[in-house]
This record gives sequence, structure tokens and C-alpha cells, in this order.
Amino acid sequence: MNVSIKLSALALAGMLTGVAAGGALAADLEVTHPWVRGTVASQKATGAFMQLSSKGGVSLVGAASPAANIVEIHEMVMADNVMKMRAVPRLELKPGEPLELKPGSYHVMLIDLKKPLAKGEIVPITLKVEGKDKKVETVEVKAEVRDLTASAAPMSEHKH
Repeated sequence: MNVSIKLSALALAGMLTGVAAGGALAADLEVTHPWVRGTVASQKATGAFMQLSSKGGVSLVGAASPAANIVEIHEMVMADNVMKMRAVPRLELKPGEPLELKPGSYHVMLIDLKKPLAKGEIVPITLKVEGKDKKVETVEVKAEVRDLTASAAPMSEHKH
């Protein structure tokens, strides 16, 4: 499902908890296709992925979720044939340039999971967004858990 909700931040303030799994818009941040990779019983961390865009340019400065004790914005890169992952304090979104949080790149890391995540569950994630005015707002996202082997958007979501 691909749902984009376009309301002003004020109109959206009281409605964020009801946003569908397809996306959200607030604080000049549009979120589409949010999903989380499923886990096995003993796994304590996983990634959350989504597409972000901003008309005016904002910074993603944090995240939180009741599904994990620690939630961080991460970057994964290959350096000297070694995959390296590190937390980043902020992620800049340039005006009008979509940024995909995806496996093998930028993503939201859910660490010290409170329970395993099974396909079909919904994981609430709160994104913290700083606007050009330095004001930090939150955007509530509901991300569907996909198979442990998921690596991209399901074929049914592709649009031609």
C-alpha cells in the first residue's frame, strides 16, 4: 500500500497516531514505503527502511520506537572490502531530492529488540526532524515487518 498524507503540521498534530502503514507527512518530511526486516528468535537488532523527501530541506536528527531499547540512524559503507556500519548524528535531506533508507546504505537501526519481529506486524517509529528554523518536530511512522530475507520493496508496490 502506498499512501501519502498531505496535511499541514498543525492539522496533522492530533492525527499522527492513526497514520496508515503507507506513509506520513509532517515537519516538511514525507515518508513512504516504511518497512522493517523481520527477525529470528535470538536476534537482537534489525533495520528499518523507508523513502524520505522534503520540499524545503530538513535534517533527520533521531528516532525512537517502543520495539527497541536503542534506535539510531546508521550508515553502512564498504571500505577496503569490509562492510562498516556506524551511527550518524544527523542525516541531511536536500530540498526536492528523495533519500532512500535501504539495506546496504542509510537506515534506522533498531537495537536491543524487546521481542522478535514477525512478518505482518506493525512497528511504530518516531522520527525526529529538525527544520531550517532549528525547531525539532516528530513524525510518527508505522512500518510493516517483512520477511527476514527482504531486501527491497515488494514487486506489488512497483509502479510503471
